[in-house]
Parts: sequence; structure tokens; C-alpha cells
Amino acid sequence: QVRLVESGGGLVQPGGSLRLSCAAPRTITSVFWTLNIGWYRQAPGKQRELVATIDTSGRTNYTDSVKGRFAISKNNSRKTVYLQMNSLKPEDTAVYYCNDFQTPRDWGRGTQVIVSS
Repeated sequence: QVRLVESGGGLVQPGGSLRLSCAAPRTITSVFWTLNIGWYRQAPGKQRELVATIDTSGRTNYTDSVKGRFAISKNNSRKTVYLQMNSLKPEDTAVYYCNDFQTPRDWGRGTQVIVSS
């Protein structure tokens, strides 16, 4: 099954920003508009959690811990979903993944975010 591709992670100081990208491979670009995308994260020793979603109508939702700091958006022409992360905290450190939250696909490799001074 074709996986979405995450990128944009890295090492950032507390209070900093990162923008993550979730791209649809060429083989599924024609159905990208049908995907309801969620950004998930998994910290060491913890379960994977859903942090932000955007559905096919563009409606967004966030878990409480990231409200006001993270913003999810979609560019249908580029077949990419973004997660803008501002005011990052050490507890945001995790591997971030994207997937269809209504009909999950196989998980991609994720992108590592480390928030540390």
C-alpha cells in the first residue's frame, strides 16, 4: 500500500518553529483530495497520538496540548499537507507521522522533531 511521505523535522530550540510536510506519492495524487489527513506523533516510550486533522472540506481540529501553537493546512495543487509548529516545547519532541485518519494507510517513516536547548 502506498505510504504518505513526511519531511521537515529537525532539531530546534524551545520557542522555535518548524514546518512539517506530508506529501502524496505520484501514484495517489489523483485521490489526494479524498484523504482526511491527520498528523500524529509518537514520543519515546509513549503511544502514538493524533495532534491535528484536516478533512476533505478543510475543517481542522487539534488536540488541546497544541491548540494555538500548531496549524495544519493543505495545498491540493501540490498534494501536500503542512503542519506549522510554533512556540515549540521540549514535550513536543517525537517522531511525527501523517496518515488518513478516516481510512488509515500503512505508516510512513515519519520525521523526527527534537526540541532541546
